[in-house]
This record gives sequence, C-alpha cells and structure tokens, in this order.
Amino acid sequence: MTRGAAVAFVLALAAIDRPIAGLPDPLSQDASADAAGAGLPAPVLRVGFDQRLGEQVPLDLEFRDEEGRAVRLGDLFEGKPVILSLAYYDCPMLCGLTLSGVASSLKTLSFDAGREFRVITVSFNPKETPKQARARKTQSLDLYGRPGAGNGWRFLTGEEEAIRRLTGAVGFRYEWDAEQKQYAHPTGIVVLTPAGRIARYFFGVEYAPKDLRLGLVEAADGRIGTLADRLLLLCYRYDSTTGRYSGLAIGLVRAGGVATVLALGLLIATTVWRDRRRAAGPDARGGRGA
Repeated sequence: MTRGAAVAFVLALAAIDRPIAGLPDPLSQDASADAAGAGLPAPVLRVGFDQRLGEQVPLDLEFRDEEGRAVRLGDLFEGKPVILSLAYYDCPMLCGLTLSGVASSLKTLSFDAGREFRVITVSFNPKETPKQARARKTQSLDLYGRPGAGNGWRFLTGEEEAIRRLTGAVGFRYEWDAEQKQYAHPTGIVVLTPAGRIARYFFGVEYAPKDLRLGLVEAADGRIGTLADRLLLLCYRYDSTTGRYSGLAIGLVRAGGVATVLALGLLIATTVWRDRRRAAGPDARGGRGA
C-alpha cells in the first residue's frame, strides 16, 4: 500500500473521535513523535469529529453559491432538515469518494433532495472558487440522477472566517498537511434540523439508506416520512459512538419475555386461587350453609 493510500485509509477511520486501535492517541502530547514513528504525518492524527449533538449551527454565515452569488446559510434550509457535507472540491482522495457516497445513498431513498430535505456541501478550502463548486455539483447531480435536484443540493465556497465558524460549530477538525500538499480531514456528514441544530452524525464514505432515512425523519420531528418510519424509530436507537442506528430487537425480545413470564404467573396465580375457592365450598364464596 502506498503512503498516500495509507493516509486516505487512516483519514476515513479518523471520522470517529476516538483513538484508532494500533495508532497513537491524537490528543496525547507525544502525538507528533508517535505519528512519525508510525510512518504517518502528524496532521492525520489530529483530525476527526467532535460530536456536538443538539448544538446550534450559526445560520447567519455568508457563503457564495455555485454561481458566485452571496447566500446566507439559514436561507438555504427553507424549513427542511439538511444534510451538511464538508469537503474541498480539489481533494485528490476522500472528498470525491464521500460526495459519491452521499449521492449513491440518497438515490436509494424515496425522499427527494429539495422536497423533503436539502443537501448543502461547503468547501473548507477558502481558496476554492464557485467555478470549482459548479463542476463538482454537476458531477454529484449526475450520479444522484434525480430530476430537479439542482436547487435541493447546493455547493458553497466561502471566506476563512465563515468556514472556521461552521466547521467549529459541528466539531469538524481538519488541518493542512504541507508534506502531502492536501488537507487531512475526517469523512462523514451531519444531519441538521430545520432550525439548524445538530441532530445526527454519520461517518465514512458511504451511508446506510436506513440510517439516512431515520436520521432525516428524526431531524424533521416526524414532519416527513410515513407511519412505518415512526414505528421503526421505536425499534431503533441512534448510537453516537458508531454513527449508526442499532436495532432494539434484543431488548424488545427480552422485554417481551419478561412480560410473558409475568402474564403466565398472573394466570397461574388466578387459576390456583379459583380452584381453592371452589374446593372450599359455597361458604368460602360468601354463600350460606344448608
């Protein structure tokens, strides 16, 4: 495996904000020395997501859209939940894979970008231009393949200050790697509520359709989706350590087993009580003797 490929693999794992097995803790004071010993550039060990579920994203931030027009972040929500992806358009490795993964996952949903939810991709490289954003948008929409999705998936560029405020708000840690001449960054997406609060994080370069759908339904507070989706949320719980929805089937089976045992116990106790009353005769039931 080449060094570049190894870096890409580690960055994909770095989406989860905990030490990677077999690699040094990026928060330790000896991280740089340990990284050098492992043959990996130090910036790789300092990237990741710090999950900030429930916190507010600053909606007053201004960016430029694909046509170079100034846009206010909050104006792009239009009362819908938002999938936020952070990438840079000239990325030679992970960003293209991540955006392809988003498009591939979204095309499996019955929800449409622009109707039930919005997607906003923001470049964290302040040197990138609307022209680059437009080219990446064309590629992503071609892969998504849904007609009329152009207004539902926006690609933005911006100034350093706005980028730092947004990435800081969602806990996205990234760093320029001078040796590799590229950004070291985690891979994942953030689901925001219509009011701009952080609802869910999903990690990696591809996302399970079930997780995306349930995340959007929860973020929208039940305003999208079906009754079946809401019933599924009774059986699945979001696990912030993995960024996935885990089934509660085992817990439900256990709870059902306990309920069955209690019901059987109650039935047996009632049956025994009735048999004893019958055996005691009419006097035990409040009747009068002969």
